[in-house]
Amino acid sequence: MVARDMHEDNRRSWNSATKAHNSHKGDQARFLRSGGSTLFPEELELLGDIAGKRLVHLQCNSGQDTLSLAALGAEVTGVDISDEAISFATKLSEDSGIPATFVRADLFDWFEQADADRFDITFCSYGTLGWLSDLGPWGAGITKVLRPGGRFVIVDFHPVWGMFNYDWQLADPYWMVDSSPLTWDEGVGDYVAEAREGLVPWGYQEGMAGVPDPAPCHMFPWGMSDVIGALLAPGLRLDVFREYPWSNGFPHGRNVRELPGRRFVPPAELPRFPLMYGLAVSLPTS
Repeated sequence: MVARDMHEDNRRSWNSATKAHNSHKGDQARFLRSGGSTLFPEELELLGDIAGKRLVHLQCNSGQDTLSLAALGAEVTGVDISDEAISFATKLSEDSGIPATFVRADLFDWFEQADADRFDITFCSYGTLGWLSDLGPWGAGITKVLRPGGRFVIVDFHPVWGMFNYDWQLADPYWMVDSSPLTWDEGVGDYVAEAREGLVPWGYQEGMAGVPDPAPCHMFPWGMSDVIGALLAPGLRLDVFREYPWSNGFPHGRNVRELPGRRFVPPAELPRFPLMYGLAVSLPTS
């Protein structure tokens, strides 16, 4: 069941955190105008050629990836629950000269109101599904807005990695116990300050010292069977599923090692396990 009250808590928390996140990123419009992109190879490979395609970016945050997708020739709509994120994204589109449409909405409300068979591609990435309280209507909503033959692509952090704390100790469940989310009174943290150049390769700035007026937030741990099952149930077809032993841009964890391309891996003494996954599904034409 969709927990809209918890989504509202998350909206307020993201409104506060987004101010801190963008305070570290400097002149993002200039970076995008100069041909810069915030996309990584994994999502580009799964997406393929998107020129001329109608694409909706679900949980688009402040629009950096959305505009990077638009710069590749797609007609892009970004949807996010955070007022602050959508306001920033709209201004970033104007200042960068890269056109895109941004909509402020709880994703489940947007699915209910969106036109059917509208998009060639739906997309989301990096830290998204844990904010959704029910994956059933999420999978159904993706199916609704896709045109026949359309695709959904996601690259996200692996739920196995989500079990570990900063010291690489098992701390959190792989999936929800008795449908109970995880709640943090301190709210969404400043992960951009933690990642620094991992997420801001064009020049990290100190910006805010912390998140202003933090609000509580709730996360919903989903296992891979939850994710894939929610996509297959409404009739989507699994085309690609991959697991990656690195994390793009985000060096969370003690003594992480950096590989080329802003990829981060755990300390060498730990066994290898997936830190990210990517999958692509499609809506059959008949």
